[in-house]
Amino acid sequence: MLRYLATPRWFGWLALVLVLAAACTALGLWQLDRRDQAAATVNTVQANYDRTPVPYSPEFFEAFEENAEWTPVTLVGEYDSAGQRIVRNRPLNGRPGYEVLVPLKLKDGTAVVINRGWLPIGNDQAGRPDDVPPAPDGEVTVVARIRPAEPALDRSAPAGQLASIDLAEYREQLGYPVSTAAYGLLASETPAPATAPVAPAKPAIDLGPHLSYSMQWFAFGVLLFVGLGYAARQQYLIDHEDAGAPPVPARARRRPSSEEEEDAILDARGL
Repeated sequence: MLRYLATPRWFGWLALVLVLAAACTALGLWQLDRRDQAAATVNTVQANYDRTPVPYSPEFFEAFEENAEWTPVTLVGEYDSAGQRIVRNRPLNGRPGYEVLVPLKLKDGTAVVINRGWLPIGNDQAGRPDDVPPAPDGEVTVVARIRPAEPALDRSAPAGQLASIDLAEYREQLGYPVSTAAYGLLASETPAPATAPVAPAKPAIDLGPHLSYSMQWFAFGVLLFVGLGYAARQQYLIDHEDAGAPPVPARARRRPSSEEEEDAILDARGL
């Protein structure tokens, strides 16, 4: 059997199986890496989301730190409603819609962008919400959770809208200092407005199916070798019989079924 397999034909099949098994292993490791990323996100949410709000500090929004994401921060300032923007293509629970960004001007002369929440697509005019609840006037105390800025997208947006939460582009439109590393996802406003956009729900604490997917890819890699061994054995038996070689030892032969034994007895009796 070993001499039978030591041919270019079977070496070629073995090489193909090795390549496919390596691909399965790489995909399994990729799924494990994604699970590690999901676990890190879950740990950050669990550690920070329900914390007692901390006082505002510029470094929270000027240099984003992953371990500070979702931390609630208390800010005091005035909304610049004239600088409000709508972010396009922001689904929520499977529904298309928008998110509302408003700069909050602070007493130190800088500003932090606040995401005030979600609005559904409108029915009156295509590409815009029907109504945007106004931000409170005058001084307001805001509790917002730290979220990282988003990258720029290679697509444009209508006037008054943004394609993504690209804070660098937003600052250029505003023309005054705005923190561009992170923004605040609104948790509460004081005084509270009569109406407000829909607040997003707490992120799901779920690691996803990455572990099971990785195990499946590793199993596929092992099954490739099992399949190659089975195919080689079956082909060896076929070639062995075609060449008129002596019968394969009993332990290598398949035991006949009951139906096959019955047919053999009938044939022997001429029935």
